[in-house]
Amino acid sequence: MIIPTVYVVIIYCLLTSMIVNGAIGLNWGRENAQRLLPSTVVDILLQNNVPQARIYTSQPDILQAFCGSGINLTISILNIKAITNDTDIQSWVQKNVKFFGPANIRRVYIGNYVYDKINPQINLFEAHLKAVKAIQAALNSVGYADHIKVNLPLSHNILKDNITRPSDADFRDDLKPLIKETIRHLADKGAPFVLQMFPILYITENKLDPDFAFVGGGSRHVVRDVGGAVYTNVFEFMYDSIVWALEKAGAPSDMEVVVGHVGWPTDGYPGANTSTAERFFKGFLPFVKSNKGTPKRPGRSIDTYLHSLTDEPKNSAQQPPFSRHWGIFRSNGEPKYKIDLSGQGRDIYPAKARGIQRMPDRWCMFNGDMTNVSRVKEQVAKACDGADCTAMAPGGSCSNLNFMHNVSYAFNMFFQSKFQDERECWFEGFARVVSDVNPSTGTCVFPVEVVKGEQMNFGDRPSDGERLHHGSRAILLFFVLLISIHWIL
Repeated sequence: MIIPTVYVVIIYCLLTSMIVNGAIGLNWGRENAQRLLPSTVVDILLQNNVPQARIYTSQPDILQAFCGSGINLTISILNIKAITNDTDIQSWVQKNVKFFGPANIRRVYIGNYVYDKINPQINLFEAHLKAVKAIQAALNSVGYADHIKVNLPLSHNILKDNITRPSDADFRDDLKPLIKETIRHLADKGAPFVLQMFPILYITENKLDPDFAFVGGGSRHVVRDVGGAVYTNVFEFMYDSIVWALEKAGAPSDMEVVVGHVGWPTDGYPGANTSTAERFFKGFLPFVKSNKGTPKRPGRSIDTYLHSLTDEPKNSAQQPPFSRHWGIFRSNGEPKYKIDLSGQGRDIYPAKARGIQRMPDRWCMFNGDMTNVSRVKEQVAKACDGADCTAMAPGGSCSNLNFMHNVSYAFNMFFQSKFQDERECWFEGFARVVSDVNPSTGTCVFPVEVVKGEQMNFGDRPSDGERLHHGSRAILLFFVLLISIHWIL
């Protein structure tokens, strides 16, 4: 039976009236060769009582999986080239309107990380803001003005550098006119400002006490600000910095600031590991759930989305190595560490995915042939070009391997990405398949892939510039940064 549009809107109004600010959500990116089925992801969210989620697509099969789940959903349009004119925009709306109510769609994000201070492209920001306005107008025209808000997610790098206290924060001069225009539009439509946070980067780039990263972490670094405000952790510091900048730019005092991305990576960077990620969320989630607010906005709840559900080993190589390791869950749907997604601070593992099958214990290993080391290195480069070797980056869990283990790790990552196809464990005769001994050593795990599920179709993925989670910082600068920083955690 086809439900008339008017009834869909009424049902949607009832659903959205039950939304409570300050909820904890999860982001689900799909830059994987092997991806969890959408139905499996919905099941994970429901098992763990996660009330909201953000996806980086508006793909119909994924929206269908969320229909009837009761989960508040944020969807994304990453490729704005697909919505450059009224015809394209109306086509997108008509294709997706049947999901707006049943899938409980609450927000639409246009782009992701559209401003990079190292390579600023003001015209890119302008194009995305234009798309925000156009999509919101199109949604309004089909009756969703009050129910779906269109946003432009932005990160902390839209602020001027060298902020020593939140009240000093202000937007970059080259961005101010566009930020003010963005604020006016959001305020007019009753939409929130969406902030994407990267605490680990902020701590390292500003050479702050590592303990300042954690709520209740006992940091030696304490920031005192106007009005008696005291900051003992980076989240409140970063959040209030944006609030102060918004105030200076003329934003209304009641404009909601949603945290659309915050988390802690588990590999590929100094301080990025499961124990530190567990510590980060152990203090942070009860803080969010308490609705305590921040020194600048006491007693205000903060709608927060954790990044991310799973790792994304197919994220662009232009991004720093840790960008592939945000996942709370492994590719097999098992949690990496303890985290209470309800925000109650309990010492528990979250419920894992059901129905996932692991492949046999088999690994692709270097056979030890050192007669031509240059050829071996060439094969390692080929393996890492097709698979995720970022755990071997400085500070990563596999950064202290010897040469033979490095080669084996690269070969195995490629072998597992091909679902243990023995033809993919050749590497010009330098590799062999083993099953008798697990080669994992120390902190470095040689993974075994899960049985084939849904496969990535890379033919329709957006360009790196449209998909980047962290901007296109040069990889060389990233490693220089790593070498210059020493973490004690």
